[in-house]
Amino acid sequence: MPTTRKNNQAPKVGPNDLGKLPPQAPELEDSVLGALMIEKEAYATVADLLRPESFYKDKNRLVFEAVRALAAKDEPIDMLSVVEKLKAQGTLTQAGGVSYISDLTRKVASTAHLHYHAQIVAQKATARDLISLAAQIEENAYDETQDVDELMQQAEAGVFEISQRAQKRDVTQIDPVIAEAFDRMRKASKNEGNISGVPSGFHDLDKITSGWQASDLIIIAARPAMGKTAFVLSMAKNIAVNYKIPVAMFSLEMSNVQLVNRLIMNVCEIEGDKVKNGKLTDGEWSKLEHKIIDLQGAPIYVDDTPSLSVFELRSKARKLVREHKVKLIIIDYLQLMNATGMSFGSREQEISIISRNLKQLAKELDIPIIALSQLNRNVESRTGVEGKTPQLSDLRESGAIEQDADMVCFIHRPEYYHLYTDEKSGKDLRGLGQIIVAKHRNGATDSVWLAFRSKFAKFQNEDETIDDELAPLPAPGNVTISSKMNNMSPNGAQLDEEDRPF
Repeated sequence: MPTTRKNNQAPKVGPNDLGKLPPQAPELEDSVLGALMIEKEAYATVADLLRPESFYKDKNRLVFEAVRALAAKDEPIDMLSVVEKLKAQGTLTQAGGVSYISDLTRKVASTAHLHYHAQIVAQKATARDLISLAAQIEENAYDETQDVDELMQQAEAGVFEISQRAQKRDVTQIDPVIAEAFDRMRKASKNEGNISGVPSGFHDLDKITSGWQASDLIIIAARPAMGKTAFVLSMAKNIAVNYKIPVAMFSLEMSNVQLVNRLIMNVCEIEGDKVKNGKLTDGEWSKLEHKIIDLQGAPIYVDDTPSLSVFELRSKARKLVREHKVKLIIIDYLQLMNATGMSFGSREQEISIISRNLKQLAKELDIPIIALSQLNRNVESRTGVEGKTPQLSDLRESGAIEQDADMVCFIHRPEYYHLYTDEKSGKDLRGLGQIIVAKHRNGATDSVWLAFRSKFAKFQNEDETIDDELAPLPAPGNVTISSKMNNMSPNGAQLDEEDRPF
């Protein structure tokens, strides 16, 4: 059941089994069309509200198509010009002829309430679209050959498409927007370090970004083994544990338990193999039991649904923001998402839909969304410290991702390529990762260096003290970790070998 229809035309909705007529307002349709032909500027009032399919009467659809065609060429819109356009299109007879067009103009008492009447016509059309979609869903639900999960995603995609068509925002006079901007500036001025967004906990990076900004789509991209997951988990820990800001992470590759294991490595600074096999020394057990308290109760919400669709993400994200006041969403990673329920000619087109929807979701929820992304292999063919540095053209399906993103950051670890010294500055690059802000729609581009501790899969500020002391510490007793939003059992997904940073 495709959710997109040719020319956006829904099947004509007829009376239901109980004889109930579909939602319609024929008198208002006539009044709106008459007003368009007698009021010079009337079309601009309804242009973003109505489309030919908004009209239930076939005659009125044809008349509106003629009106829209005249407006597209900036030609006068009146009874005579509409009649001539219908003649040129060969649809005058189907539209009721000259007498019907003339009657439409005589039915208008006043154009004062044109916008209100057009809104009602549009709402009736939306109701018919929902009825049509429900009928299609019902028909497919009776078909036992249909996959139920696929059907649910198609249904959600259909509702989303209708809601996007119906969602209109009026223009806003600038004064209240200025007031909101000033209010945000005042709040930012009171924050330490002038951070106006969600702080990453990486001080030099926050100086460039002023924190991750509300409604921004941020892409963090790197080649495999650069530590993308390690970076966002280190950041999620900083945000949720240090700043007590709720964070949600959608992991399409790793299970909840694997993610929590990575967080334990990060917070407790215990090597990954020991976390997996439990072969800890007495000192390490004491360290684990002491530091695990930092994670207990942390506002981190994890969803490990594999092959997550953008429509599932939308509904889950709304719930997280509404119920848990989540201020940042992280997706690991973009290329593993899908747009189930819609048909595409290529994977690039699907990625384009996904990235555009992520940007729309960030704007709707007014929070930053961070999506991890893979880079193509072009980096591997270049040489030298500068040659191995990622570029915007290295993004997979780069056109759509680069266009939709407000910010694009790269993670680059020269040490991985056996490059240990910066040729220009002489800087020792061992144990360092470079975060490159390659695109910044609302600010400057720059780069910062962070310390990368591979055995703990952890990024931290360069100036932070590294303390590997394992002195025995008092144990807090039994500790239970729970950071799942869907109460699903671990899906057993294995961490991609090429993405392991250790």
